[in-house]
Amino acid sequence: MSITDTIGAFCAHGLVERQDRTDGPLAGLTFAVKDFFDLAGVPTGAGSPEWLATHPVPTRTAPAVERLFEAGARLVGKTHTDELAWSLNGENAHYGTPINVAAPGRIPGGSSSGSAAATAAGLVDFAIGSDTGGSVRLPASYCGLYGIRTTHGRITLEGAVPLAPSYDTLGWFTRDPELLRRVGHVLLAPVAERPRPRRLIVARDLFHRAGPDVEAALAPALERLAGLFAVVDEATVAGEDLDAWRNAFRLIQSAEAWACHGAWITATRPSLGPGVRERFAAAAVLDRGAVAAAERLRATIRERILGLVSDAVLVLPSAPGIAPLLNTPEPVLDVFRARALDLLCSAGHAGLPQISIPAAQISGCPIGLSIAAEPGHDEALLALASELGSLTTASQRQ
Repeated sequence: MSITDTIGAFCAHGLVERQDRTDGPLAGLTFAVKDFFDLAGVPTGAGSPEWLATHPVPTRTAPAVERLFEAGARLVGKTHTDELAWSLNGENAHYGTPINVAAPGRIPGGSSSGSAAATAAGLVDFAIGSDTGGSVRLPASYCGLYGIRTTHGRITLEGAVPLAPSYDTLGWFTRDPELLRRVGHVLLAPVAERPRPRRLIVARDLFHRAGPDVEAALAPALERLAGLFAVVDEATVAGEDLDAWRNAFRLIQSAEAWACHGAWITATRPSLGPGVRERFAAAAVLDRGAVAAAERLRATIRERILGLVSDAVLVLPSAPGIAPLLNTPEPVLDVFRARALDLLCSAGHAGLPQISIPAAQISGCPIGLSIAAEPGHDEALLALASELGSLTTASQRQ
């Protein structure tokens, strides 16, 4: 049965259905795939009409997507993304903006915009996205969803368009935590069982950076989460160095994006949309010395973060606020994007798994609470999100 897309989440060239088997752990469930992942016989557009026109139709399906087919899930189509995944907004100048049903009149977030919007609208049970600088975590917060950024390198990105390979990860969205966990059982390569971390670390400087409205809204969920741990501590994650951490992420991401796509952009001269166009233009003329310094700083950041999350779960806001309004001027969005990256870049630098949990509302719009842990502790986070989800549901019934 074909999907009826009422929110503009699906690509016209990706309206395909596929199901390889009707049994398995995900049998009976539908899903969508961000148009960054290859499907055999279906074009990959990467949010760009020029990319769509200048790249051959894939002959192989991305292995991660094949695992979902093997688990019995049914694909119903490919979803829109920001151009080359280099935005956190979800407003594509060529294909439009998927509707965020959880916050009408506001952006869905990006770059995994269509996947988040389709899941929030109930068009699919779950959807696959990618997360480099927050492209699953931020739309999950904006759309009131569970969304995971997995440990860097844990799930293969073969058959996916790269953006910044040292940060790129696969992730997915669901409306409930148990399904988030079920999809993880399929996609995450098995590792030796690890006990759940004993400590909860509250990233106090990141809560302060998000602002008092976000802190107040997330306080009840944070209290419920803290009740699941024997030890709760507070820590300063970056403090006065946070701006430098964000800038290091920006420089390294830009250098890698140009390394991946610079030759194509130079040859094709695509008509890129606002924001994306300026970021690629800046990437073309980066100071190599500044990039090298950023890479050295990243090594220091990684050491700091890994020490902080040793046998611990780090809790922080997923976003600095609710989704911005549609058609917000680009300079204003750039400021908000920088504030979001303040919260999102730490996990990227250290390769951590992180889950955004729909924890509260501000002015009737969703805001997420995030939990992060050591690389490889994805399963522990998925179990914790499920446990916290049960507590949240119980509190809402009272």
